[in-house]
Amino acid sequence: MNLALYIARRYLFSKKSHHAINIISGISVCGVAFATLALVCTLSVFNGFRDLVAGLFTAFDPELKITTVHGKTFESGDSVVKLVREIPEVEVATECVEENAMIRYGGRQAVVTVKGVEDNFVELTAIDSILYGNGVFKLHDELVDYGVPGVQLAASMGTGVHPVNPIEVFAPKRDVPVNMGNPASGFRRSYLFSPGVVFAVNQDKYDASYVLTSLAFARNLFGYDDEVTSLELKLTPEANVNSVQQKIQRVLGEQYRVENRYEQQADVFRIMEIEKLISYLFLTFILLVACFNIVGSLSMLIIDKKEDVLTLRNLGADNRLITRIFLFEGWLISLFGALLGIVLGVGLCLLQQHYGLIALGAQGGFLVDAYPVSVEAGDIALVFVTVSVVGLLSVCYPVFYLSKRLLTHKD
Repeated sequence: MNLALYIARRYLFSKKSHHAINIISGISVCGVAFATLALVCTLSVFNGFRDLVAGLFTAFDPELKITTVHGKTFESGDSVVKLVREIPEVEVATECVEENAMIRYGGRQAVVTVKGVEDNFVELTAIDSILYGNGVFKLHDELVDYGVPGVQLAASMGTGVHPVNPIEVFAPKRDVPVNMGNPASGFRRSYLFSPGVVFAVNQDKYDASYVLTSLAFARNLFGYDDEVTSLELKLTPEANVNSVQQKIQRVLGEQYRVENRYEQQADVFRIMEIEKLISYLFLTFILLVACFNIVGSLSMLIIDKKEDVLTLRNLGADNRLITRIFLFEGWLISLFGALLGIVLGVGLCLLQQHYGLIALGAQGGFLVDAYPVSVEAGDIALVFVTVSVVGLLSVCYPVFYLSKRLLTHKD
């Protein structure tokens, strides 16, 4: 066994001549433990909110989305795109046309995003789980086309869940100059009827500005033939999303972009990652402050053990061995504090997961009643390494300083 580590461990658990040293050592361990607990819980809460937001987008966003790098549209009959449909891991493929348009209803108007999809959109996403109303999700029949708006858009336009009259939809004609004498001639006008439902993703990006309709209606409105703006994919249950994404990217080449759900909402998740990073840095500074208690504990211990140091020197110990003893002492304090904090933090997070001990607010006022948490092994490893490194660095200078200035003279 390492002699310096063995002596440091004995010093940590043995009774000191001054009882205050034991108390300060205990306070040091508790300080590091509480800082570690705060790190574990904070990072887990950010993970929980990230998973919550990702779950909201799951009902609307596909697992993989293919778009063109150059331009806005690409031919759905492209031979390379056809190869994607034949990949065994692809279970559902839906062609989409997504463009901006203006809608008008009852004197109110708004600029929206019209998304035309194929009939298998219900198989691609869990859209049925976010529908509200007495109707059913359908995009067209033999006579008319239907539009399913977001819940906030329906409220702002005053259509309700089941509007009496159809919604007028306007889109500028492609490659047609504007006639200043008759500006209306430069727009196509169509009508969308309501199937009696609206969707609610609980994200303003969709709920306040999206209208789902049939692919044929969108192509006719925007003047497309067989072009699409995206090809959206659902994979088989056993497929690995990242592996299939890389496989499809190799098939398509650099002309196309293949995005998973996180990349489709990159701005949202990037902001959450930045917030998580900032919180981690702030808590690391708090941990550094907590580690100063270790400095005080070590200072008193070095003074208390001056006679032991003289004995060790008489037995042949050099300054390096003595310095390592107190370095290990400080590192052990931070190590035990880290382990205690991680155990308490993970335990608290698991209790929060199962019992919702800390509520967000009034019942029904939020999407979830309690703070969502998700413990990840990577975060636990990061916290442990952070506490170990910060604890070791915080005691290096005082140990070297005190060991040279206070312990170099014999009594």
